[in-house]
Amino acid sequence: MCPSSSAAVMRWATRFAFIVALAGLVVLADPPVAWAVATIPQVIRNLRNWVIGILAGLATLFLTFGGLRYLMAGGDPGEVEASKRALRAAAIGYGLALLAPVIVTVLQNIVGAGR
Repeated sequence: MCPSSSAAVMRWATRFAFIVALAGLVVLADPPVAWAVATIPQVIRNLRNWVIGILAGLATLFLTFGGLRYLMAGGDPGEVEASKRALRAAAIGYGLALLAPVIVTVLQNIVGAGR
């Protein structure tokens, strides 16, 4: 074994010991009463709100691009059709954003988490 590899092994052993000691301090410290920050229904509600926000944001983006493409089309049938597709995608996104709470409620009632 060459001296450089034994030094590398020593460095890794020191790092490992430091991490183990740090983890031990975290575990042995005064633990909180509960590790969970939120209950499962709260997590589902927060996730639903994030999904609604993302869907509404993307739908707004598609609505903006579709409207701008329609304004800039200048009568070109290909551009008008592309803008209509973007506007249709925006409408679908807004529809999904509106239906997301209903879908989550139905799924919660099916699996029994809503009770």
